[in-house]
Amino acid sequence: MSDLTRIAAPAGVAPAAQYSHVVLGTGRFVAVSGQLALDEDGTLVGEGDAVAQARQVFENLRRCLSAAGAGFDDVVKLTFFVTDMAHMSAIRAARAEHIPDDRLPAASAVQVASLVRPEFLMEIEALAVVAP
Repeated sequence: MSDLTRIAAPAGVAPAAQYSHVVLGTGRFVAVSGQLALDEDGTLVGEGDAVAQARQVFENLRRCLSAAGAGFDDVVKLTFFVTDMAHMSAIRAARAEHIPDDRLPAASAVQVASLVRPEFLMEIEALAVVAP
């Protein structure tokens, strides 16, 4: 685990409710490609179900981070790509199962017209810093 500093509200910037404005640390950089709601066999989990898809995406992120010797405590940034901003509540709930409110990373949420296949409701990528 890296030693990260989270700055929720830098001077002159409105406080963030669901993310940290700034996260910094020293260590090995880990980039995790956007993860989709696919199980280990490549089968879609939760067709039409944002809650099921969000849980699977976060499980995939956890597995990818673990493969790099990292965990959610090391995540400095999450980027959410959603086909509908209404899916953000499902994403926040799944994120809360893995990341406590006092360790929130920086984040961006982007609504997109579509993802690689129409049945995907979201894709989430992560950046992490792991202690050297």
